[in-house]
Amino acid sequence: MNADRITEKLSILADAAKYDVSCASSGSKRKNENKGLGNASNGICHSYTEDGRCVSLLKILLTNYCIYDCAYCVSRKGNDIQRAAFTVQEVVDLTINFYRRNYIEGLFLSSGIFKDADFTMERLVQVAKKLRTEHKFNGYIHLKSIPGASDELMREAGLYADRLSVNLEMPTEEGLKLLAPDKNRQDMIDPMQFLKDEIILRKEEKKLFKKAPLFAPAGQSTQVIVGATPETDQQVLQSANYFYQNFNLKRVYYSGYVPVLADKRLPALNTSVPMVRENRLYQADWLMRFYGFNVNEIVNQGQPLLDLDIDPKLSWAIRNMQAFPIDINKADLQLILRVPGIGVQSAQKIVSARKFGKLNWDQLKKIGVSVNRARYFVTCNSPEFERRDLTGNNIKQFILAESQSKYLKNKPNQLNLF
Repeated sequence: MNADRITEKLSILADAAKYDVSCASSGSKRKNENKGLGNASNGICHSYTEDGRCVSLLKILLTNYCIYDCAYCVSRKGNDIQRAAFTVQEVVDLTINFYRRNYIEGLFLSSGIFKDADFTMERLVQVAKKLRTEHKFNGYIHLKSIPGASDELMREAGLYADRLSVNLEMPTEEGLKLLAPDKNRQDMIDPMQFLKDEIILRKEEKKLFKKAPLFAPAGQSTQVIVGATPETDQQVLQSANYFYQNFNLKRVYYSGYVPVLADKRLPALNTSVPMVRENRLYQADWLMRFYGFNVNEIVNQGQPLLDLDIDPKLSWAIRNMQAFPIDINKADLQLILRVPGIGVQSAQKIVSARKFGKLNWDQLKKIGVSVNRARYFVTCNSPEFERRDLTGNNIKQFILAESQSKYLKNKPNQLNLF
């Protein structure tokens, strides 16, 4: 192995992979047996696990050569950039060497398209297979599935990878046709449907046969690019909601478009998607997945864009003041989850703690409630903060005056470009 050439490839292909954000994961339980290497558990890729650990992975492309000319992609075939490609063995050796030096706990591997989907997907699968079978590697492996790849390759990939993901790229089919006319949306949907069916089938097998092989134990995810095309937040979230409901996705990742190429179909090079918009989409996503919110409660025809000044839960509460205040000592869990400043764990603790006595503000604060927000929407066993003559706009101004989001210091006007 030529060390200098490998280092050069690593620099090129690690930099090219930075635009893919869908590499944080959780849910895989791959035990280390037979004195193998690594042990995948809660999460990988510079992300924080449920127990607070920060974990990392090797995140690279197999190649940045590509047969497609997608307007938004830095690796598009028409872009004049330095190209490189790893061999299967080079990726395997890098992963093992980095792991032995305690630099990483797993691998996130994506790729441009060499000459067709199957040719590329076969090499991704070979990397995972070699790591698992030859090196007994039990660390986390996330493979980017190539749209259009055969079911046989997808099935084999699921036997060696912890998570598989197919990038939708654009939130809508119209956006994809505009910026990537060579690509077919159905080529992205078919492998997602296959993975959904296969994951369900393998789970049933596992119930019957204890030693049935694992199949993508951390499930599948996807990524959409936000801001490259003029979709509203409503369209983005409705698309995400559709794929959550129909394909059992673990996560949808939202990537704010980074202007890297000049193209009349794209935003200008000196503009970028406000980081706060990306952040609000993730917050809205959590409301849909964990707080029982319907997508139409968060965004709708009358309000298709998320409020950049305040988070989506607070925005909903201010628009629905008729639902408040609620008595924190009597309301059911689903109502408590809708109160700004109260998270899932805090809501569950409230329901458990109030069995032993009525809760006051001090107790709610100890539980973890953000009292500076919740005080406008609940009553408890205390007269303090009992001000009920405030309008939604008054509450918004009070909360904004008390907190300054780090995301609001610089707000580009990218949203106004379309």
